[in-house]
Amino acid sequence: MTLQQLKYIIEIVNSGSISTAAQKLFISQPSLSNAVKSLEQEFGIEIFIRTNRGVSLSSDGQNFLSYARQILEQTDLLEKHYLNKKPSRRLFAISTQHYAFSVNAFVNLIRDYAEDEYEFTLRETKTHEILDDVKDMRSEIGVIYLSSFNEQVINKILHDNDLIFIELFRTSPYIFMSSRHPLAHKKSINFSDLEPYPCLSFEQGTHNSFYFSEEIHSTISHKKSIRVSDRATLFNLVIGLNGYTISTGVLSEDLNGSNIISVPLASSEIIRVGYVYNKHTHLSSLAKNYIKKLRHYISMSVMPQNKK
Repeated sequence: MTLQQLKYIIEIVNSGSISTAAQKLFISQPSLSNAVKSLEQEFGIEIFIRTNRGVSLSSDGQNFLSYARQILEQTDLLEKHYLNKKPSRRLFAISTQHYAFSVNAFVNLIRDYAEDEYEFTLRETKTHEILDDVKDMRSEIGVIYLSSFNEQVINKILHDNDLIFIELFRTSPYIFMSSRHPLAHKKSINFSDLEPYPCLSFEQGTHNSFYFSEEIHSTISHKKSIRVSDRATLFNLVIGLNGYTISTGVLSEDLNGSNIISVPLASSEIIRVGYVYNKHTHLSSLAKNYIKKLRHYISMSVMPQNKK
């Protein structure tokens, strides 16, 4: 086993395929495949499950990746301390539902990371893809929410895939709307108030089940409904069409400006926002730092009555 082989494994996981990883590593695909096979033979395990759609980590591979990341991280620290060597390019990825606080924590992490080279990935994506990313260790951390409606289904997926959910905070639902919306003056909003206005939500692709919706009360039908795939488009439509969406109430003026406000929704439901990680992994220092920044930003942003 060599450190280079461990780096190969990590790049394959991040890329999702051996061919893409080979291109990024500037080596031939057969050479990369042989390096992986050599490791698998040396340890007597199958690291990757190979299919027509690419590769995914086996259960042994998940454990192997966890140790590989630890070894490379510690090697990096040793070389920096004793050889005054520049740290190698660091890789870090998270997947999240469309939350401004996830982006803020990511921005602050990068600002604090004072190295010349790194490759960080932030995926604002569909709920099912977040769980797949963490399961297959393409991302160390996933940020999702649970509610009384979806937790039975989501918890089964977490259990079946060896994923752990850690709650960050809980809150009542809020309506995000334009500061110029006709209902913006209200202290609390009912669904009957919202009936004339379009409801915005994030589409979930082929897994478009109510249980994977990013918006609580997903089973309620609306006369006007628009699905989008990114947060910027959603907020543009919220402003341009006097639309609304249901979320946590945590906004970022830095990212969303002052044109979007949050108003409490008259609802007894509770949103539990948290992060997901793979129990086979040992979180890297970057992942731990990201979680720390998540907690800090949330503590500064969540309304006092909703803090955990």
